[in-house]
Amino acid sequence: MRELLRTGDLVRLSFLQALLAEAGIDSLVLDANTGSLLPYGIVPRLMVADNDELEEARRVLLEAGESLDG
Repeated sequence: MRELLRTGDLVRLSFLQALLAEAGIDSLVLDANTGSLLPYGIVPRLMVADNDELEEARRVLLEAGESLDG
């Protein structure tokens, strides 16, 4: 698994997953249930399977106008 981005915005994560799914890219959100730990540096991560999908996922999100800064 490769990390695409981190963000504490769970609504945004859901939206980004939908964009990726529409492009045929499987993704997974890790640490989504750690909201109470955000002050301690644990932030949910959007993951894709491998390097090939990572580059394609970045392209899809950037073309949709999404920032990869989190």
